[in-house]
Order: sequence, then structure tokens, then C-alpha cells
Amino acid sequence: MSSITRRRALGVAAGAAGAVTVLARTGQAAASAPRAAAPAADSDPAPFDEVYQGRRIQGGPAHGGGHHGEHHAGGYSVTIDGRELHVMRNADGTWISVINHYEPVATPRALARAAVRELQGAPLVPLTLG
Repeated sequence: MSSITRRRALGVAAGAAGAVTVLARTGQAAASAPRAAAPAADSDPAPFDEVYQGRRIQGGPAHGGGHHGEHHAGGYSVTIDGRELHVMRNADGTWISVINHYEPVATPRALARAAVRELQGAPLVPLTLG
């Protein structure tokens, strides 16, 4: 019984991207999934503090000095119930986290909300490397 590996999935995605490129160059329309418009990569996201599905989510400029957060998120921090959610900003201005790494969203607020939905009530545990 075979299962899909990450390598195979990336190969399929690369093949699909190549097909879209060929279709675009030949002038044929290619179907694509709608994607949320992301703000420009150089704009600062607005801070937020709200309760979403019973969880307190907050986001704003990072204070303190986690090297990882400052490098990948441009000095922006997101927490769920006071625990830091490791976030990263992509080159196109979208955001991803350790919880939904393959589902980029337009804003840190949308990212925190998506993480809360994915957690389904489970606590956010610290990311440990090593």
C-alpha cells in the first residue's frame, strides 16, 4: 500500500505549475483557485486583541527579542491565550504558522483565527527546536 509523500506531492505541484505556465504562454486561460489578496509585503499589519471562539488572540509588534520571530515575522508577534504562535511572513505578504504551514492567509489576525479553528480547543504548546 503506497502513501503520498511530501516529495511526491511537491513533484505533482511542480508539474501543475509547469502546465499552468505553458497554458499562460500559449494564451489559454487556466483555472485557478481564488486566493485572498495579501497586503504589500512592506506594509505593517494592524495590531489586534480579541476573543475568537473562546480564545484570546493578540497580535502586534514583537517586544523582547526572540531572534526567530523577529527574523521570520518582521518583528510581529501573535499569541493565543498568552502563548506565542510561531508565525512567518512570506515574500508575497501572506502569513503562515506552525499550525497551518501550507495554508497562507492575508493577515496575522486571519492566521490566529485559523490556528484557533485548527486547534479545536487544544492548548497551544511551545515550539521547541532540538
